[in-house]
Amino acid sequence: MERWGRFVARRAGWVLGLGLLVVVAAGAYGTGVFGTLSDGGFDDPGSESYRASELIDETVGRHGADVVAVYESKDMTVDAAPFREAVADVVAGLPAEAVEEVVAYGPPGTESLVSGDRHATSVLITLTGEDQDALLEAYDEVRPALDGDAVDDGTLDLAVAGQWAVFDDVNTIVSEDIARAEMLSMPLVLVLSLIVFGSVVAALMPVGIGAVAVLGALAVVRLLTTVTDVSVFAINIITLLGLGLAIDYALFVVSRFRDELAVRDSSDRAQVHDAVGATMRTAGRTVLFSGLTVATAMSALLVFPQTFLRSMAYGGVAAVVVAMAAALTLLPATLALLGRRIEAGAMPWRRRARRPSQGWARFARTVMRRPIVSLALVTAFLLLLASPFLSASWGSVDHRALPADAPSRIATERLEDGFGGPTSDAQVFLATDDRADVASYVTDLRTVDGVADARTVAAADGGTLVDVTWSGTSQSQSSQDLVRDLRAVDAPADAYVGGTTAQTVDMLDEIGDRLPLMIGLIVAAMLVLLFVAFGSVVLPIKAVLVNIVSITAAFGVVTWIFADGNLEGLLGYTSSGYLDGTQPILMFAILFGLSMDYEVFLLSRIREQWDVTGDNEVAVATGVQKTGRIITSAALLLAVVIGAFATSGIVFMKMIGVGMLVALLIDATLVRLVMVPATMKLLGRANWWAPGPLRRWWERYGLREGGAEPAAGGVGKERTRILAE
Repeated sequence: MERWGRFVARRAGWVLGLGLLVVVAAGAYGTGVFGTLSDGGFDDPGSESYRASELIDETVGRHGADVVAVYESKDMTVDAAPFREAVADVVAGLPAEAVEEVVAYGPPGTESLVSGDRHATSVLITLTGEDQDALLEAYDEVRPALDGDAVDDGTLDLAVAGQWAVFDDVNTIVSEDIARAEMLSMPLVLVLSLIVFGSVVAALMPVGIGAVAVLGALAVVRLLTTVTDVSVFAINIITLLGLGLAIDYALFVVSRFRDELAVRDSSDRAQVHDAVGATMRTAGRTVLFSGLTVATAMSALLVFPQTFLRSMAYGGVAAVVVAMAAALTLLPATLALLGRRIEAGAMPWRRRARRPSQGWARFARTVMRRPIVSLALVTAFLLLLASPFLSASWGSVDHRALPADAPSRIATERLEDGFGGPTSDAQVFLATDDRADVASYVTDLRTVDGVADARTVAAADGGTLVDVTWSGTSQSQSSQDLVRDLRAVDAPADAYVGGTTAQTVDMLDEIGDRLPLMIGLIVAAMLVLLFVAFGSVVLPIKAVLVNIVSITAAFGVVTWIFADGNLEGLLGYTSSGYLDGTQPILMFAILFGLSMDYEVFLLSRIREQWDVTGDNEVAVATGVQKTGRIITSAALLLAVVIGAFATSGIVFMKMIGVGMLVALLIDATLVRLVMVPATMKLLGRANWWAPGPLRRWWERYGLREGGAEPAAGGVGKERTRILAE
């Protein structure tokens, strides 16, 4: 890393010039990614519900309401001729290529499409399309045609409900949230960077690297869209991780560069290059390992088949790798060119020389005097925070994930209020068209506890579509249990249960099956990377256990807020009573990677001091002291970025933001200031233990941040100096 830093410093102009050309090209190319991203992505191509949908499409054609258009008039009932004519005109004007079937009030058996007060009617539309992306494209064609002249002139009010209307609103609101989050966070980050760094030029570094990270990641994701589907939600993770980590990395590198430059002649170009090399050997190494740990954690999401989760991996890895690359190339090149001009525009508090406070070290020593009590109290507190997670229930996205004023949510609630309450259904494909067998099977389905009705919808050679309905929302636990009961009914031929609730059941089952693999891959990778970084097999195990406890505590807080319905008024959301099954998986990958960020930075300084002093307590106290201000500042800046996303109108985005804020607070305080010093005090010299062969391997090939081994006699002198300070 030091050789790399010197290489970049000697060719700083070329590196920076070439890098800026790449950034400009990436920005021009990457900003076109929005037209190439797919919507949805929550289905599993290997699931029973997906197979049911395929067989229904192939055999009997699509049935069921993809879109529900609700027309209402305060002055007329549905029986008035102008009302019925206006609705009929809309139905006649729907694009035929996007519509499979339309059911409107009129023919016998459609009385259920009229509200209780008869001032509203619903039109049920089945879209054409073989997958979620095709159905959303069909919805985009149908939606403008639903307005009609009567809606345009105010004769009728229109509200559009259905799964695809919800997805469309989610996509629109997410785009607005990203723009708002960037507008809120970037000015605050710039102001806080100015306060933290104390100079205008230094403060511009995190913002600049953040912009590079986002633009570069967008270009990478657009390239990926040429070979695979990438969900639009990947943009959220790119902005969140790209900005957040770039700010952290820039802070680590710039702070260390200023420290290295302070003990050198900044007017000597060779010594400036030395400062860049030393910065890369220390902070650059930390950035490298931090980036690898976060990217590894995010890549574990690839074990899941859902495009949504895989897209989070694509976007997350792209953002992390680009942020890391920029911090290791463009940033040291910029610092080499700036030299002492990094202090340009210094604030008054930066110009005043002050002796650094020893408060962080004193706190660490206080903890290490009573390590068992400190560790027990903090662990008990975190387990208490985690306890609500034990009773969490699970579901998927529905209209309640949207703000109260979202059109599709208003429409859905209007349907539930005026048309007899929420109802759900399952579409069952039975691989036979034998009437006797079908009739017997339908009768058995009707006997399942909770089923309101089961009826044959369509039949063709080799298959029959049966629709099963019941009362209640599609994401409730009772609805999920009912789908499992339907699947347990003996069938005369192969039977596949599909529909919205079945998709949720399949998604949760698939996540449960693959979650151990994901966690195992993350933990194994973290153990290997941390061993390579620190030469110990004890510290990686300790770090993994501590991080799991802190992340579980964040999950407990998220459950208490979003599943149990606390703080609804303060945070501006409506609780669904459960957690969206994909979000804790995504949060685990993000948080596990980010929690290692500060862990690597702190342990790097502790290892550096251990190599110099050989004294465990001094190394821990000094490491906490030297990283205290920087980690606190990094946590504050990252909190601003995350907090901006916590203002999202989408509940699952708000949940990620709040969960990450809680985890960040725990990591930057309880973990760094209490759990790390306490556990390292208890372990003593065992912190750095490794079996003989591994120790010898690390001593030969491992990456030691402090450079060469200390000279003989240096340990005692350095320990005396540190204790004196």
